[in-house]
Amino acid sequence: NLCGSLCSLWFSVFSVVYCVVIGCYIVHRHLRSRAGTIKGFINVKDQLPECRSVSIGDTAIAYLDWGGSGPPLLLLHATGFLPWLWHPIARELARDYHVIAPYLCAHRQADPEAGGLSWRLLAEDMVELCRRLEIEHPFVVGHSMGGAIPTIAAGSLKVPYSGMILIEPILLPEAFYGIRIGVEDHPLASKSIKRRNFWEDQEAVRAYVAAKSFFSSWNKDMLELYIDYAIVPRDGGGYELACHPRQEAALFMGSMAINPWPLMGEIDCPVLVLEGETSENRQFIDLEKAAEILPHGAYMLVEGAGHLIPMEKPHQVLAVIRDFFNGSPKKG
Repeated sequence: NLCGSLCSLWFSVFSVVYCVVIGCYIVHRHLRSRAGTIKGFINVKDQLPECRSVSIGDTAIAYLDWGGSGPPLLLLHATGFLPWLWHPIARELARDYHVIAPYLCAHRQADPEAGGLSWRLLAEDMVELCRRLEIEHPFVVGHSMGGAIPTIAAGSLKVPYSGMILIEPILLPEAFYGIRIGVEDHPLASKSIKRRNFWEDQEAVRAYVAAKSFFSSWNKDMLELYIDYAIVPRDGGGYELACHPRQEAALFMGSMAINPWPLMGEIDCPVLVLEGETSENRQFIDLEKAAEILPHGAYMLVEGAGHLIPMEKPHQVLAVIRDFFNGSPKKG
């Protein structure tokens, strides 16, 4: 009936507006003019990206836009992180590319115990984002989850990329995709759902980060960006993670929705796979095999780095991106 149709329309509009507001709020929450320099890279005060949002139909995706007049380049962040951690690298790349980094943690909510947020759906969302922004033949750099999503998009949805760099992509052993497991049995979701998610004040945040071995190998400037943007003021006081541990676990569980391995032989653009020498994921993810399957694949081992290569060695990542994509044909 008319009343039901109007209510449904109102709910759809409300959902899109809500996602626009929440997504931009999280990405933009700590956007402020700060004096000082991110050492070795940029002046933070003068060269911040624009925070934008685009409707993709049933929801909206927030993204950072560094501008640039060159061919399009998408930067896709790791599970539980956010686009601000691309900032030092993106600002330099904007000299040669139009650089965009979407925020993939907030535009859809999901229950980790109910299968999580499908990475096939996230790949479809990235395709629609590019369509709405009129982005064609982009270059893509993806880290962790952000490396698996364009792999799915290129292999399953036949998205034509100009080139891809997959940094420690989450490509689980094929046997995992044929079984049903709970959060507690997933090698990554089981850890993420237990993350601490409350700090009394900034002093407690900094003390926590300083004490965690997880952050010990991070570039100091990348660590400052994490503190500023990934741990945010909490309603009612204190601080919390911008990406809630349950949402991060839901993202990891969504990795089980589609097996990327049979898709990789269909990817026809140049692809570089980066693996950290000390990454714990090497125990169960075979990235050398992935590079061999890719028709135009190459493999690089990053010495002295773990899973979080962009956070640990941003200068090297920037150099690798420039070198690899300079050898790929540019469209756009």
